[in-house]
Amino acid sequence: MISGAHVVIYCRDAEADRAFLRDILGLKFVDAGHGWLIFALPPAEIAIHPSDDNVTQELYFMCDDLEAEIDSLAQRGVHCSGVYEARWGSITKIPLPSGGNVGLYQPKHPKAPGL
Repeated sequence: MISGAHVVIYCRDAEADRAFLRDILGLKFVDAGHGWLIFALPPAEIAIHPSDDNVTQELYFMCDDLEAEIDSLAQRGVHCSGVYEARWGSITKIPLPSGGNVGLYQPKHPKAPGL
């Protein structure tokens, strides 16, 4: 039986991105040793999308009020990308200190967490 999922984000500056997830996004974590932080995620879901490239993965955090979350992040010094509309939600990107980003969206589709 599958008991959970472990998401890995590869980046150029892991310490900076870990500090961002800990200090700015406020994610809870455990220290696996030597500062190797493993973060708890909010309830999650997984979707499979068609692609010609089998090595593409993306991480999106979900929220109930995108504009309020963008404002909250801005108060902590985080400047998200512009919001764009997709069939499945209103989306922005959160920049990570390493130069990468993660998505943040307010879904328009039914949500799976809590099933």
